[in-house]
Amino acid sequence: MTTWQKRDWYQFYERARRPWRHHRPPRPIYPSGLNRVLPAAGFSLSELDDAHIDLELAERLGLPVDAGRMGAYGPNVTALRDFARAERQPL
Repeated sequence: MTTWQKRDWYQFYERARRPWRHHRPPRPIYPSGLNRVLPAAGFSLSELDDAHIDLELAERLGLPVDAGRMGAYGPNVTALRDFARAERQPL
């Protein structure tokens, strides 16, 4: 491993200042008690189905899927729809 030269640092900071080309995938959550949510391992199959996203598209978009989770949580479905819509629009 070599040390970075001044030009390498300029290139690094130039790339770091650029805006994101793609949106980061949303993180799944599930309700736990009164007014409380916890992170989930992945989106349930019913949430993906309600958002009109199949497994192939979910894999391509980098969405975590948890086949063991049952049911659909409304905010997850909304986040999935918004994320899929944002990914389809050209930047």
